Amino acid sequence: MTFGRSGAASVVLNVGGARYSLSRELLKDFPLRRVSRLHGCRSERDVLEVCDDYDRERNEYFFDRHSEAFGFILLYVRGHGKLRFAPRMCELSFYNEMIYWGLEGAHLEYCCQRRLDDRMSDTYTFYSAEEPGPRARDGARPAGAEAAPSRRWLERMRRTFEEPTSSLAAQILASVSVVFVIVSMVVLCASTLPDWRTAAADNRSLDDRSRIIEAVCIGWFTAECIVRFIVSKNKCEFVKRPLNIIDLLAITPYYISVLMTVFTGENSQLQRAGVTLRVLRMMRIFWVIKLARHFIGLQTLGLTLKRCYREMVMLLVFICVAMAIFSALSQLLEHGLDLETSNKDFASIPAACWWVIISMTTVGYGDMYPITVPGRILGGVCVVSGIVLLALPITFIYHSFVQCYHELKFRSARYSRTLSAEFLN
Repeated sequence: MTFGRSGAASVVLNVGGARYSLSRELLKDFPLRRVSRLHGCRSERDVLEVCDDYDRERNEYFFDRHSEAFGFILLYVRGHGKLRFAPRMCELSFYNEMIYWGLEGAHLEYCCQRRLDDRMSDTYTFYSAEEPGPRARDGARPAGAEAAPSRRWLERMRRTFEEPTSSLAAQILASVSVVFVIVSMVVLCASTLPDWRTAAADNRSLDDRSRIIEAVCIGWFTAECIVRFIVSKNKCEFVKRPLNIIDLLAITPYYISVLMTVFTGENSQLQRAGVTLRVLRMMRIFWVIKLARHFIGLQTLGLTLKRCYREMVMLLVFICVAMAIFSALSQLLEHGLDLETSNKDFASIPAACWWVIISMTTVGYGDMYPITVPGRILGGVCVVSGIVLLALPITFIYHSFVQCYHELKFRSARYSRTLSAEFLN
């Protein structure tokens, strides 16, 4: 170390007021990269690139960082235990301290790594793209002030279309969008009624009116999607979002059916008889998922499923294993032991799987059931096992659902305050 008080055998690290003394030899090969960089500093400028301040008289280096987090990190690099999050400290803040000192997320314990992944995923989904930067919050004018009005206008348009509670205009726009979704769903459901089809065959104007309503709804959804794409910050990120993919799946079938009408030249009744067009028309049911943009309940459900995918996979594995075991045993007891008085409903293991799944979920349609005493005993065990297996992951999913609901309520309340300020102004 060529910079510092000559003759000093040790250096002092002052991290958030906590002082640590290290020998110069230990400093050279210290596990934390930022600390070991002090050994190669040749000038005061090099030192200030590593730390926040330096006292040459006392040979003390000052770091304006979290002292408790550094204490946990220091214990870890000295070999005293495993690295876990500091109590009462945000996971992201602790991870930021780790990055500052030269550690990575892989150094954390597995349980803490999972907490960090979940926290980063939640923040990325709901806050990183939504929160304004420090300059925007403080009202500071960025460089290139001439472009600021256009940026503010784009940001306002984006919030209007993405956040229904961000302004009065956003609430009106969301209400109109919900009305179009409801109207399109009513028309879709009514078009499947036998009386509606009979009336449409006798009265051509009824079919034409339903087509006009469908075209108007599609036009609104298409215009909304195009505007949201134009005002989005990141076009690639916009295309990858699940709700936007669902919007595309809901809109595309209409234009495909229109193109098929133009190129085939078939009449409407003949086209509706086609399996492909009927499938495309039924894909409009995806419009119902568009309501997730405007209702916090559907958003909570989607976020819960995203966070609890491990628990959902675990539940699926439980069911599959139990289904394989009980279906094989039920097929053996009901059909495989006595071929003369065998139960024809359990002729194969795949057929028995249907009985197992409706028994484990306690649905019990009654279309097939065991008739032998061993089979009925097995059925009772199957039902009880299904109740236990389905209940095991429910606690994790419930707690995640409550947490997601509170987070989304907080986010909605934040934008509601923005709406109240706009209304008062």
